[in-house]
Amino acid sequence: MPSLIQATARRRAYLLVSTFLAPVLCLHVSGARAQQASTEQLPAIEVSPPEGNRTRAQPISNDGVGTRPTAPKVAHSDHPNAAPTINPINAPTNNAPAGGASTTTAQFAGIVGAATTVITAADIASSPAQTIQEIIAQTPGVQLTTLFGGVNGARTTVDLRGFGAFATANTLVLINGRRLNDVDMSQVDLSTIPRDSIERIEITRGNSGAVLYGDNAIGGVINIVTKTGAGGPPIAMRFEAGAGSFNLLSGSVSTALNSGPWSASFFGNGIKSDGYRVNNALDQRNGIGNINYATADLSAFLTLSGDEQRLGLPGGRLVDPSIGVNQLATDRRGTATPFDYANQQGASLTSGFTKFLGNGVELIVDGGVRSKRQQSGFFGTTPFPSFASTFVDANLLTWSITPRVSVKDVIFGMPSSLLSGIDYYDATFHQNRSAFQGFAPYHMYDLAQQTVAGYWQHTIGLLPTTDFSYGARVQNINLTARDRFDAAAPFAFDTQALPLDSNETQYAMHVGIEHRFNSVFSLFGRAARAFRTPDVDERVATGPSFDAFGSPIPQTFRLKTQTSHDVEGGLRINSGPFQMQSSIYNMDLENEIHFIPALFFNVNLDPTRRYGSETSASFRASETVLFHGGFAYTRAVFREGPFAGNDVPLVSRYTVSAGVTWNIWQKYLVADATLRGWSQRFMDNDQGNTQLPIPANATIDLKLSGEYQRFFWSLSVNNVFNALYYDYAIASAFTDGRFSAYPLPGRTYLVKAGATF
Repeated sequence: MPSLIQATARRRAYLLVSTFLAPVLCLHVSGARAQQASTEQLPAIEVSPPEGNRTRAQPISNDGVGTRPTAPKVAHSDHPNAAPTINPINAPTNNAPAGGASTTTAQFAGIVGAATTVITAADIASSPAQTIQEIIAQTPGVQLTTLFGGVNGARTTVDLRGFGAFATANTLVLINGRRLNDVDMSQVDLSTIPRDSIERIEITRGNSGAVLYGDNAIGGVINIVTKTGAGGPPIAMRFEAGAGSFNLLSGSVSTALNSGPWSASFFGNGIKSDGYRVNNALDQRNGIGNINYATADLSAFLTLSGDEQRLGLPGGRLVDPSIGVNQLATDRRGTATPFDYANQQGASLTSGFTKFLGNGVELIVDGGVRSKRQQSGFFGTTPFPSFASTFVDANLLTWSITPRVSVKDVIFGMPSSLLSGIDYYDATFHQNRSAFQGFAPYHMYDLAQQTVAGYWQHTIGLLPTTDFSYGARVQNINLTARDRFDAAAPFAFDTQALPLDSNETQYAMHVGIEHRFNSVFSLFGRAARAFRTPDVDERVATGPSFDAFGSPIPQTFRLKTQTSHDVEGGLRINSGPFQMQSSIYNMDLENEIHFIPALFFNVNLDPTRRYGSETSASFRASETVLFHGGFAYTRAVFREGPFAGNDVPLVSRYTVSAGVTWNIWQKYLVADATLRGWSQRFMDNDQGNTQLPIPANATIDLKLSGEYQRFFWSLSVNNVFNALYYDYAIASAFTDGRFSAYPLPGRTYLVKAGATF
């Protein structure tokens, strides 16, 4: 597209945003005037102090009018390893009033009407699970898919509400309220976030987060809030080392510095492992550092992060009864791809400030840049590299700026909170494809995508017991895609893709309500619309394909935007030691994007539907014993087309989790146990539901840990009963009963020890 046309398109997008925000701002000017009548009888409106790591769906306290009790947590344990001397995020606590307005514990309120779960730093420390993904999977309705041996959770995907192979593209991941999802297929690898850096994980299921955060929030939003070290001692440090099965070695270090309004922190970890299978080795390092400045009316932050990962790709194990092959039984840990690998290097810089302008008004401005480089080699399934090999070298650079205004006031006698802002993202993607590293590329892809969005979300306390929220987002997506094909490059065999210049405007909407009948029982409900634009890898993977005469058909980069419409309702119970949350939902989708392995490209599916129920509960039996658990029923089905009524592949209908924490002896000895189970699911590429499904299974994990003064230790045994399972397999499109499965480890061990200073 010529530069003049691009400039015109961008001006049109900015005009769209400005006209969208103007009436919202006018609404609050008139509301501010309306409140001048008489506010003496109204309850105080909470104004949270500025904080460096900011979440758009703010943590607020339980006793304020217009607030809600939190959803049940996955666990509530006071664990010895959960509280190193590095302090958590500078948020209101029961020892630090929120701007003088409240002294109760600040909890995640989330989005009105949505099902939410909070996993705390204590929960993470106590969990026997070795990966962040397995910890998140204790949340009802969350499913996992692992193709690469499960080493440290590398590239394990988290699936909210049943999206199977495309879960990562339909789950939005944030860090401190800022997007981590990129415009490529690889999306977010949670294993690259240092586990000790996490203060809490906020999970909002369903698509209501699309208003605040935009694209990808179809199945839900996972927001990871990191620690800052603010408010602690002048110097604090923590060290930990571990060793485990498959020659696993790990180490982590964290430190925090405090001086007046300034604070700084760093969290880093490294891990090496041979992996469960042949060609399954992992070598990974991650680090994240923060510098924070905080005063009564101004806070600012600078965050730097980097990660490097080298991972072997062992591929699948073939099962084909027609020729008498079952590698799951004869060589479960082997590989047919002994040379395949995927390497990744990432770096990011984010900076911003929050300025308290008075009268409940805050200006929040932040932005950043994120770089990701990837190199992957695929060499076929023979003992030696073959002519069918592919080397992929990709670079992705994303710039962003996301200013917003938070206004908390009283409108017509009702407490009100408005968040309104603009999001701008500019991503450029370049990928070379060649037969081998060092060979001339036969495809050189260049895609550039700019998005600009305006949004607002307004929450009103209609009554002291009733909250109502509504909001909308309008987002313009401008995409340019080009392919340069070199027919003279070695092993070039197809043809050049057709160019694409696309400009599209999408919208998201949310309306939600919650009513508290008393301090124990409340009901909530919501309805929302969300969207997902195709990522660059999906566009690139729209070919090659070949006609009946073997001639290549040019790929087009063209896919339709996926949309969803959700409704949900549920209840919460908070009765002393017992907490419960339960909800039912229905989600209708149009143009769901899916990869067809037999055709080697992506398509828009016929209309699909997700519906089900999710329930979580916890019970503190005593000061030393806590029980928690969850259950979910998840259906993902085709609504129309040739597969109408069939299940979408890779989605289990039933999932269950349970756990117990027992402080056996004054934190010197603590025991934790968790169970995670799931029902059968159809294999990838089996839309017809004609193949044998992936079997149901369950795992149990145990952990003993303790602390003495500044020293701590733990011993974990995962998959105690040595279940031989897999959660991903792909069915053959040509031979009934033939499939390739990706087995996961049996029983494993991990020992850790460390100290705080």
